[in-house]
Amino acid sequence: MDLFNQTIDKHKNWLPYGGTVNYYGKIMTKEQAGHYLNKLLTSIEWRNDEAIIYGKKIITKRKVAWYGEKSHEYTYSNITKYALPWTEELVELKTLIEKETGETFNSCLLNLYHNGDEGMAWHSDGEPDLKKNGAIGSLSFGAERKFAFKHKQSKEKVELLLEHGSLLVMKDDTQMNWLHRLPPTKKVTTPRVNLTFRTIVE
Repeated sequence: MDLFNQTIDKHKNWLPYGGTVNYYGKIMTKEQAGHYLNKLLTSIEWRNDEAIIYGKKIITKRKVAWYGEKSHEYTYSNITKYALPWTEELVELKTLIEKETGETFNSCLLNLYHNGDEGMAWHSDGEPDLKKNGAIGSLSFGAERKFAFKHKQSKEKVELLLEHGSLLVMKDDTQMNWLHRLPPTKKVTTPRVNLTFRTIVE
């Protein structure tokens, strides 16, 4: 059994044009991924996410956390978050994906989806706080979930299945041209934790 998915081509671009998305598959063993999932579920300061939409504050079932090298500010959906200091596990994971990708990151947005009822609507990560066309490294733990991209003009779609302990990287002009989402599903009853390592510009 090939735990490390060596048949997956991490250099393959999953987008036909207008951006770059590389899927590395599983970058750790099932045991390592399970260890990190348990640590993240218990050690992260999870909070229900907030968003202001059409002037009304919405509280999501999905929980989030924001960590970084400094108390970086990050504003999305009209809510500003201030980064908490790295935990030991987050530093280990940041080091791992920096070695894997050759990129560098200074912050991480974490999402906790308790089950398949919780997802994320179409959006792009184009906030002005983020490094323009910078890489976003997305680590997935727990339940396997489908992840979808949709081109903003042509509406063309691309879908991938994100596995437990896997890494996906979005970079170049992906955020400018493509939306992405995590569709809800009744088939999933267990939690998923997703970490998106990013670069905030000072």
